[in-house]
Amino acid sequence: MCYYISITPSRPDIEKVFGALFTQPESYHPVYSASAFSYPFLPVISNENPQAIDFYQWGLIPFWVKDIETANKIRKRTLNARSETIFEKPSFRHSIISKRCLVLADGFFEWRHENKKKYPYYITLEDHTPFVIAGIWDVWMNPETRQEVRTFSVITTAANPLLEKVHNTRKRMPVILPESEEKRWIDLSIPLSEASGMLKPCSSDILKAHTISPLVNNRAANRNTPEVIREYSWGDKRNLF
Repeated sequence: MCYYISITPSRPDIEKVFGALFTQPESYHPVYSASAFSYPFLPVISNENPQAIDFYQWGLIPFWVKDIETANKIRKRTLNARSETIFEKPSFRHSIISKRCLVLADGFFEWRHENKKKYPYYITLEDHTPFVIAGIWDVWMNPETRQEVRTFSVITTAANPLLEKVHNTRKRMPVILPESEEKRWIDLSIPLSEASGMLKPCSSDILKAHTISPLVNNRAANRNTPEVIREYSWGDKRNLF
């Protein structure tokens, strides 16, 4: 699964890495721990405008949803989209064909279960540079405010060997796209079979993981701080990697 991510580089660095400009540069601030369950607005690049970085809300609401009550129910279940069923599920099958996006991140969080304890880990690329997670998006019209809401889901797949050790219960991970496939993912002219073939785990060799402090579990604390991603030794449990 993938419910917590970070995106911490400076705005100019993000624009340089991805060759795109923020449409609302004043809205960007580094995020050290974004929880999908709070439905945050996060930077994405969509097929609609590959040269722009926009802010979409986590938790996909399909365009066909008629009322706010249904929208709130559905988005709780669409934070992630499983690669194995994304072409079949009613909430996703329209978007996977016509609305694909790149979710910008520089890390994500998972928990290892051992001896009835949960140990939080922070996972990044080896050099901690920004990367993209394959996503889908949609536009929903709020029937009360008549405002359009752009939302997205993160696509997940089976865990690679590294994430099998970290996320050792569900054994899932986000689909991290290599740089060579980023623009192709949001190119709707490619065959769907090619797009489907991109939805696979990345190599463990390009990732690193370390344990982090209990701060990430403290809902009452400010978790949007650099402290939340710093390496931390649990004493009874040293890093596996």
